[in-house]
Amino acid sequence: MGQGRLPTRLGLACCLLLLLGGSGGLGSRGTPRGPWEEEQGPVAEGGLWGRARYEAVKKHLGAVGALSKQYWQYLACKVWQEGCKEEEEESSRGPGWSLPVVGQDYLEILSAWYCSFGKCCKTGDCRIVNNITGLEADLNGQLHGQHLAKEVIVRAVQGFLQSPQPQKALVLSFHGWSGTGKNFVARMLASHLYRDGLKSECVRVFISLFHFPHHKYMDSYKAQLKKQISETVQLCKQSLFIFDEAEKLHFRLLDAIKPFMARYDNKGQVDSRRSIFLFLSNLGGNTINEVTLDFWRAGRAREEISMEFLEQQLRLELLERAENGYARSHLLEENLIDFFVPFLPLEYHHVKLCARDAFLARGLPYTEAALDEVAGMMVFVPKEEKLFSAQGCKSVSQRINYFLP
Repeated sequence: MGQGRLPTRLGLACCLLLLLGGSGGLGSRGTPRGPWEEEQGPVAEGGLWGRARYEAVKKHLGAVGALSKQYWQYLACKVWQEGCKEEEEESSRGPGWSLPVVGQDYLEILSAWYCSFGKCCKTGDCRIVNNITGLEADLNGQLHGQHLAKEVIVRAVQGFLQSPQPQKALVLSFHGWSGTGKNFVARMLASHLYRDGLKSECVRVFISLFHFPHHKYMDSYKAQLKKQISETVQLCKQSLFIFDEAEKLHFRLLDAIKPFMARYDNKGQVDSRRSIFLFLSNLGGNTINEVTLDFWRAGRAREEISMEFLEQQLRLELLERAENGYARSHLLEENLIDFFVPFLPLEYHHVKLCARDAFLARGLPYTEAALDEVAGMMVFVPKEEKLFSAQGCKSVSQRINYFLP
């Protein structure tokens, strides 16, 4: 609980005490009898405050305390999205507790009053931030040489989040050589859409050879994967699923999760229409590099490469390579992938920008000579032109260790 919230919450607690005084009793438990009504017989020995009456008062105060806790849990869950699990657990124990209608009305007014001061989350779920402005700024400032990826990702994600009722989950497939920024963008998306980034309970990351290494256990993997996706979507409507090394995913796994990415038909399936699926793959990297190289040889700027032209080439390569999971699954055939996002190969000056960012991230000074030296450590291809970094910007941050005092 932040220091700034404490005075406001204390004020709400006072309002809550007033609410308790006039909102009735324990809901479905029925109206409790007062402690003085429970004993109609003669006054017990020892006077008015005899043992029996003392126990009755104690019991009554305990009931009020329990009720206060229930009200507070309900309010905290409704306003701050905190303690919701505890509130759900209390509700699931049976008909012992329910908030009176009058009490609900009071809490609606109270929570609306609190939110009028801007303390509540715009998304309605404090785990979700959906900071598209920040995402666009970071893509422009930190993702180098990827004009197509920047444009497609911002347009696709923003349009999806602004849709009042999407028909299906958003599915993006990132393609390109290693080190061109696919994982970097996936982390950036998580950090700008969710308060806790990759650590959020709304985000799940699957690495093909790490999570699904053995084909003989494919039936078990399928069941586990479907269960994890279903549970995450139920826990968080706007979930993010990242599949790294997607080209190594078995086609049966891709087909198993197909229903979560298809149009929602409301026939007993989990509603995942607010979810986002990212597939990161090296597939298509050669096609993307060849197109980029052809533009360079023709004296044309890489920024002239259009999404329409490159996406068509990329689809052809994915369909032709029958050994990969994409071609053998139904993702392409049923058009479940909304956008193919190409990541172009990085040139020498892009690697220098990555080195600059790495120095700045560590708060270290740098010179142009140092940036040139870092870029010079990388291997560039093809042999004749030596135009593209074979590793992209991968390992650049490690290479600046040579310049530490």
